[in-house]
Amino acid sequence: MLDHEQVLIRRGPRSGLPMILAVHSTALGPAAGGLRLWNYPDWRDGLADALRLSAAMTLKFAVAGLDSGGGKTVVALPQGARPDPARRRDLLYDVADMIDSLGGVYAAGPDVGTGPADMAVIGEVTAHVFCRPESLGGSGDSSPHTARGTVAALRAVTRRLYGDGDLKGRRMAVIGLGHVGEHLCRLLAAEGADLTVTDIDPAKTRIAAELGAAWRSPEEIISAEVDVLVPAALGGVLTTGVVRDLRCRAVVGPANNQLDTDEAGELLRERGVIWVPDYVVSAGGVINAITTELYDFDAGQALARVNAIERTVADLLEAAEALGVTPARAAQETARRRIRAAMASRG
Repeated sequence: MLDHEQVLIRRGPRSGLPMILAVHSTALGPAAGGLRLWNYPDWRDGLADALRLSAAMTLKFAVAGLDSGGGKTVVALPQGARPDPARRRDLLYDVADMIDSLGGVYAAGPDVGTGPADMAVIGEVTAHVFCRPESLGGSGDSSPHTARGTVAALRAVTRRLYGDGDLKGRRMAVIGLGHVGEHLCRLLAAEGADLTVTDIDPAKTRIAAELGAAWRSPEEIISAEVDVLVPAALGGVLTTGVVRDLRCRAVVGPANNQLDTDEAGELLRERGVIWVPDYVVSAGGVINAITTELYDFDAGQALARVNAIERTVADLLEAAEALGVTPARAAQETARRRIRAAMASRG
């Protein structure tokens, strides 16, 4: 059964590439979500990604208290292929035409494989775009705000574990030093956290050295004895096998789709390891972009909404404990309540 309002599948007339635009829900307001440019064994794998990620965006906005729905655009590159720089504009124009055809039902921002400069090109065709460069009036790179929201979530979990939200001396193991991961590590280092880090790119050891962080291989860091494991790379890291090997008290990170299966989430709860849904932890970037560009918030109001992730996480953990369910289940119920109320108000 399709749980989405609209799914558009097109072959780009200029680029020739498969494009999928999934609108999961507009119950709370127009949909928004990133444009992902990624390699897939088959374009149908890109479709599955778009469906899953757009549904997660609905949860992200609903739990964050924003009046937006979930959407996602995926351009499916063949396995091993890289986008031709000379044809990138054609690809982006194809995406922009598809977005514009919906007349404002959905707005796009950056995701894996795209950035603010790409949003500027899309903005040449349609107004339904966010995270353009600041020089063009957009909110720019969302990574610093995603990192700041992750710190807010970590404060809530640290308070839950130790009675206060002070991150000084807390042992944090960060997986992934990409745009968000690097920003996050710099914020945590400034807070005095005890950092252990990893990345698949060995050149990132320079960041570890600069921050005074310990470096571990991706295989070693999973079972590191730390307070919090912080996934900040691609998803699927929490398999049942990995969960059995964890030696941390919580897993809190901005990487998307961390749970390999629902069984892994239940196993985390059984082992007493706190896990906060990634779509809650990672919401800071899109909260800042949506509130400043689509809601006309000023910088101070947007920052307050990002920092409010701390309260959101605290409430979810309390609800999960009271109901005897995982934080993921508690977050889903929070989102469903908001969506049901919005639909009921429409009559």
